[in-house]
Amino acid sequence: MDKELLVYIDGEYYPKTKAKISVYDHGLLYGDGVFEGIRAYNGVVFKLKEHIDRLYRSAHAIMLQIPLTKEQMANIVLETLRKNQLKDSYIRLVVTRGYGDLGLDPRKCSKPTIIVITDTISLHKNESKEKGITAMLTWVKRDPVDATSHEIKSLNYLNSVLAKIEANISGADDAICLDKNGFVCEGVAENIFIVKNGKIYTPPSYTGALPGITAETIKELAKQLGYEVIEKNITPYEIFTADEVFFTGTAAEVVPVREINKRQIGDGKPGKITKRLMEEFLKIVQDPRHGTPIYG
Repeated sequence: MDKELLVYIDGEYYPKTKAKISVYDHGLLYGDGVFEGIRAYNGVVFKLKEHIDRLYRSAHAIMLQIPLTKEQMANIVLETLRKNQLKDSYIRLVVTRGYGDLGLDPRKCSKPTIIVITDTISLHKNESKEKGITAMLTWVKRDPVDATSHEIKSLNYLNSVLAKIEANISGADDAICLDKNGFVCEGVAENIFIVKNGKIYTPPSYTGALPGITAETIKELAKQLGYEVIEKNITPYEIFTADEVFFTGTAAEVVPVREINKRQIGDGKPGKITKRLMEEFLKIVQDPRHGTPIYG
């Protein structure tokens, strides 16, 4: 039998089948907490500093005081990978409000719960990168910026879960959420880009979409390759009539979209700009200059 992966919880390591938190934890009771999804490639944790920084920004926005320095948190991530002898991994870093009572009051939670999971993840079928995926515009709108904004990477993902359920029922691989004004916002767990006449467009962050670390990497990469990247409101019409559409995200990486609401995108195959960005992205994720080595 293979050795079980270990999960870090509040200073201790537990086999994944025995890794538990209290049912009174406000992360479970109320989705009260923040998280990060991080990737390690061939012994390099891609953009670890940027992910840790975003975790702390999210925590600050919900007034959750993390009792560790950023350096300590990063070291815990690296040590968990070492204990599990992993070079390639999907890392889930979670900080909840912690153990409290059945009321909402965060003051009843004496200290946050900190969890680090190092494992693998698969969002789509193996051929999704070669053939592209299908998507649909969902009735589930993204929460506005003055509500539970998705700019905060919180544990409350019911908005995305409902959109994913609709995609499942409809037979689509993924869903695309609109903002309250009807503009394209993002996927259920990915940022979205379109290509039209050689230019790349993506929704602005004020729509309430998460400022994606992979998305920022793709923007920088695209500019280095000579493409113009424009942030603007994108209408459903513009996405239906785009030459190319693709998602970006830590778990998804770069995924082409070949069809939206039964409308073929471009020629129904991953476009040349999307494919070039996919190829170049895979070159940089293993570069120590863009991440943190696990083993020194």
